[in-house]
Amino acid sequence: MTNDLDLTRRLWWLLEPVHAVLYYAPEAFEEAAALGYATDTRWPSYFAWRSAPLGAAGANLVTATFYSFSPRMVAAQVPSVWSVAEPEKVLAARLRAVDRTLRAILGDDVSRPEVVEAAELARTAAEAASTAGRPLAAVNADLPWSDEPHLRLWQAATILREQRGDGHVAALLTAGLDPCESLVSFAATGAAPVEVFASRGWTDQEWGAAQDRLAERGWVDDAGQATERGRAGRQEVERRTDELAAAPWRALGGDVGRLAELTAPMTQAIVKTGLLPRQSTLGIAPRS
Repeated sequence: MTNDLDLTRRLWWLLEPVHAVLYYAPEAFEEAAALGYATDTRWPSYFAWRSAPLGAAGANLVTATFYSFSPRMVAAQVPSVWSVAEPEKVLAARLRAVDRTLRAILGDDVSRPEVVEAAELARTAAEAASTAGRPLAAVNADLPWSDEPHLRLWQAATILREQRGDGHVAALLTAGLDPCESLVSFAATGAAPVEVFASRGWTDQEWGAAQDRLAERGWVDDAGQATERGRAGRQEVERRTDELAAAPWRALGGDVGRLAELTAPMTQAIVKTGLLPRQSTLGIAPRS
């Protein structure tokens, strides 16, 4: 790590799995099924878990805040998820799912002093995160803090990742990338196979049209691969995203390295379960 933006990205790599395990853990699917959600795919519970802090949000709000999903894909889940369970019940089940998941993965380590210390440092960072213009961070920051350290750590990780994500949307908008273009331009850099990005619900025609628009701007070549301009544009999006996410970590000062040290074993334990996909649209990898 050569500067604080590298550190900002490293803390994201470390904390993202802590948050994201909710969307893949069997305990979470069990809680979702108990509420009445179909669990043959992860999307009903995903949209319920992630959008519940917004209240009984409609498709337009969820599409706007999640950004990269096709509006049709969102509309297939929202607002019908709220006819299965009210947001308050979803939030309670979400916390139970996280509690069960982390206890299953960490065992007795879930109450170790290191987890308590990590939770307090992460909460300090989360409470230093500006939520101005960042709706998903703001609604998660409004939720009460749990008395359990591992759940406080999870909530802090959630606030910080959504704060980063909200900033990423701002960076994409600044770069003039619409939701589909944001995925096409990222896939063009080799961040993940195009098939992985299909999970966001865009049709082949919509994907091709976005690729054509990017070609007109000189971001991709005829084969759909990123040009030098396209790579530079994506690198600027990532740099701006890191910069917009840096303030909470700067607020920790010298303790930020300690948080990374404390969080690493938990992240490693989560990754070792194999629950998280090896490739995703998140791009949790070093910048080229």
